[in-house]
Order: sequence, then structure tokens, then C-alpha cells
Amino acid sequence: MTRIIAGVAGSLRLEVPKAGTRPTSDRVREAIFSTLGSWDLVEGTRVLDLYAGSGALALEAASRGAADVTLVEKHPQAAEVAKRNGRIVANAFERASESTPRIEVVRQAVQAFVAAAAERDPSPQWDVVLLDPPYDLSEQEIAENLGALVPLLAPGGAVLVERSTRSPEPAWPAGIELIREKRYGETALWWAELAA
Repeated sequence: MTRIIAGVAGSLRLEVPKAGTRPTSDRVREAIFSTLGSWDLVEGTRVLDLYAGSGALALEAASRGAADVTLVEKHPQAAEVAKRNGRIVANAFERASESTPRIEVVRQAVQAFVAAAAERDPSPQWDVVLLDPPYDLSEQEIAENLGALVPLLAPGGAVLVERSTRSPEPAWPAGIELIREKRYGETALWWAELAA
């Protein structure tokens, strides 16, 4: 079972795709949002969740006060699950008479989405970018995704890459630098920001 941990939609259960995804554990999600909260990168922010799966990471951000969340998932069934979960979170805001964050689910490959986003609006668009790719995704593809994100990350923003502890550290492109690494059991989190 996956649930929203805190915020307006706190404790609500989320649907999980039957196969092909690996939901981030509650413990790791709490650690992620504790870090983002300490950096003042939750309330009112724009969040991009790449390889979104069920959408639990971006929807946690929405529940905690992010203004705008975009979930990118190419798998049709997972994208539908993410849309349904987005409605669950939006409904919680409506029941609480709170201003509902913008929640968008895009069914598209990550590389295609990032390339199109840069063409549409080359100015910085996101404060937080979350990448939780399938463990079998190549390091080369992750590096290409990170490189394409550089011009789209807002000043003061952060990038999170979640991988298996057996995976090597991502190859950071020019323009992004590692600022923190943390491990939780089998999960490794790498945090980066725009280089000074």
C-alpha cells in the first residue's frame, strides 16, 4: 500500500500499478520531503516528477503545498493510475476548501518530454526535479536526461536522483553539481543543484 504521508491529502491511499513500477517507501519519501522542507523547496514550488509511476512523489509534494506538479510517465497503465491518484489528491483539496495545486500527468517518454519542454519555454520552469527511473535504465540515458534539465531548473532549485545502492553515482553534466548523498537500506538518494 502507498499513501500520502502529510499535508492536505495526508493518510489517503494511492493506487499502485500492477507491474512495472517500484514505489518509493514511506521512510524514503519522508526523508526526501524533510530535506526539501529544510531547503524551503516545497511550499509554492513547481515540481517535475520524471518516471512518475503511481505519482506518489509529486503528489506528496502537492499535498504539502507545491503549487504546480507535472508527472511524466510513458507506461499507459501507470500513467492512468497516476491520473486517478492525482484526482484523489485534488479532491482532498476541494473537500478541505483549499486552493488546489495544478496537477498534470503527461504520458510521454522522459527524453521526449524534456526536449519538448526546452523548445516550448527555454527559461527555468521547475524548482524541484525528481528522477526515480527504473533500475535497469542505462546510466547514459540518465546522464542525457540530467543534461537536458540544466536550462530548465530554476535558480536555487534541486534535482533528486533515486537509485539502487548497487547503482553508480549519476554522471553529472556541466551545470549541475552533487551536494548530498544519502542511503536508506537498498535506496540511494543523490541531491544536486545548479553549479555556481
